[in-house]
Amino acid sequence: MSGTSSERETAARTAEDSTTGPAHAAGPGTAPAHDPDGGARPARAPAGGDADGEPRGEPGGRAEAGADRHTKVTVLVALAANLVIAVAKAAGGVLAGSPALLSEAAHSVADSLNEVFLLAALRRSRRPADTRHPFGYGKERFFWSLLAAVGIFVMGGCFSFFQGVEALHSGAEEKFSGYVAGLIVLGVALLAEGLSLLRALHQVRRQGGGLSALRDPALRTVVAEDGTAVLGVSLALAGMALHMATGQVVWEASASLAIGALLVYVAFRLGRDARAQLIGEAADPELSGRIRAQLRAQPEIDSVEALFTMKMGLDSMLVAARVDLVPGLDSERVEEVAVRIKRSLARTFPDADQIFLDVTDRPAGEARESPAATGERGGA
Repeated sequence: MSGTSSERETAARTAEDSTTGPAHAAGPGTAPAHDPDGGARPARAPAGGDADGEPRGEPGGRAEAGADRHTKVTVLVALAANLVIAVAKAAGGVLAGSPALLSEAAHSVADSLNEVFLLAALRRSRRPADTRHPFGYGKERFFWSLLAAVGIFVMGGCFSFFQGVEALHSGAEEKFSGYVAGLIVLGVALLAEGLSLLRALHQVRRQGGGLSALRDPALRTVVAEDGTAVLGVSLALAGMALHMATGQVVWEASASLAIGALLVYVAFRLGRDARAQLIGEAADPELSGRIRAQLRAQPEIDSVEALFTMKMGLDSMLVAARVDLVPGLDSERVEEVAVRIKRSLARTFPDADQIFLDVTDRPAGEARESPAATGERGGA
C-alpha cells in the first residue's frame, strides 16, 4: 500500500472533514472537528438525517419521535393512576391502621415520583447536540431511569420493610370497618393499576413486542412499575384478607415484607440496566458482528484489526473501527474509500450516527495487543 501510515491517516481524516460532515470529523482518539472560528462543531448528525446529513427516513426520524409521544402518554396515564391511588391508599391505611396498605401507599408515591423522572428523561434526551455535548443528550434517558430505580428502592422497598417489621413488633389490630375500607381501596387500586399496565403493554405491542420494544428505559420502567404494582396490590389483598380471617397480624406484616422484597428486586434490575448504559454499553454481539462483516466485505479492506461500539442514546450509536487497507492505494484513493465505507455503514445501520475509521498498516497481533483493544488504560 503506497504512502506511510501517517500519510494515510491524514488523508482519511481529510476526507472525513470535507465530505462526511460533523458526524465523521475525526478518527478514534482525536478531538471533535472545529469550525474556523475555533468553536467545536457538533458531531451528531442533524435530526432525522443519517451520518452524512442525508435523510434517514421514517425509522431514524419521525418514527422515534412518534414512539416518544406514545411513551409520554403511557407515562402520563401511569402518573395519574399512581397519584389517585397513593392518596386513596394512604387515607385507607391511616384509617384502617393497615401496614400492608401503608406499604402500598409508599409504593404508589415512589411510582408517582418516578413518572416525573421519566417525563424529564423523554424531554431532555431529545435535545440536539451542542458544542458542550457534541454527541448529544441521549444518555439523559438512562440517567433519569437510574434515579427512578433509586426511588423505587428507597421510597418503596425500604418503607415497606419498615412497615412490615413495625407491624410484627407492635402487633397492630384492625376493626372490621377498617378491613372493609382497606379491601375496597385495594380493589380500586388493582383495577387502576391493571388498566395502566394494559396501556403500557399495548404500547409494547405497537412497537413490535419482545425485548426490542423494551429497549426504551422509560417504557421498560413503566412496565416494571405497573407489573410490580399489580403483584404488590395482590399481595396486600391476600395479607389483609388472611389477617381478617385469622386475627394474626403476621399475615399482613409478611405481605408488607414481600412487597418490599419485590420492590428491591425490581429496583436492582432497573438500576443495573441503567448503570450498564450510562458507563458505555457496547452494541449487542449480533449487531457488532454484522458491522464487522460489512467492513470485511469491502474490497479495499484487507483486515479489521479492531471494532468498538457504544450506545450513545436510544437510537444513537458510536462505531469506531481500526482497519488495514489493501496495498497499492494512494492517498487520494484512501480518501474516497473512507468516505464510501462510512456512508455504506450509515445507510445499513441508521442508529450508527457517529462513525470513525482509523486506517492502519500495523500487524493484527500488534493491534490486538494495544491498550484500546485489550481494555487497558481506559481502552474499550
